[in-house]
Amino acid sequence: MTAALIADPTRAAILQALIPGRPLAAGELARLAGVTAATASFHLAKLLDGGMVAVARQGRHRYYQLSGHEVAAALEAIGLISPGIPPRSLRQSREAEALAEARTCYDHLAGRAGVELLDAMVRQGYVTRVAASPARYQVSGAGREKLVSFGINVEEVRRARRRFAGECIDWTQRRGHLNGALAAAVTERLFALGWIEHGKRRRSVIVTEAGTAGLAATFGWRVASAAPPNPRAAALANGS
Repeated sequence: MTAALIADPTRAAILQALIPGRPLAAGELARLAGVTAATASFHLAKLLDGGMVAVARQGRHRYYQLSGHEVAAALEAIGLISPGIPPRSLRQSREAEALAEARTCYDHLAGRAGVELLDAMVRQGYVTRVAASPARYQVSGAGREKLVSFGINVEEVRRARRRFAGECIDWTQRRGHLNGALAAAVTERLFALGWIEHGKRRRSVIVTEAGTAGLAATFGWRVASAAPPNPRAAALANGS
């Protein structure tokens, strides 16, 4: 049933629009999916029944969001096996480049910036892979001290009702970026400090000048040469 829900192009576009984690009204989702309000409402009802989205009421308005971070992770994983579609316009090419550079994956940093941040934390010894589960990470003593000085209560994050620290294989970089409660806390802190900002393009994130200096000084983050845009990013940026 889940595969059938995601397979529909309109529902896929709606789900992609909700990946950043911000609740959106049905009218906005209809616009982003390129369909009428009635069509969007039909598909949202299907997604609600399938448990993929949740709805909250504010007065007369209804706002939709993904039902959890697990849905966002599944959608990101699909990007790894989706057939690539070459950009057909300058807008799509620029959106693909922006998404590949830095974006949000529900509530954590993804793209080249996210991959390089995880690389830096591993290189500095702040996080290490759990031997029995290579897709999970643990924080070292030095890492705990660094994160506390960065403004994160590691023990509080550990008590969250989700995986503490895991890995997503980034579909634009083909390497891992950090996910889970720790990644969400780090990303929230980066926004609070002004080290990253939401970009003009949907889901895109910009590492600010202060962020480049701060990430380097705090985590040993290094800016690598830019990778070429992934055609899958253009497809998803266009709602395909």
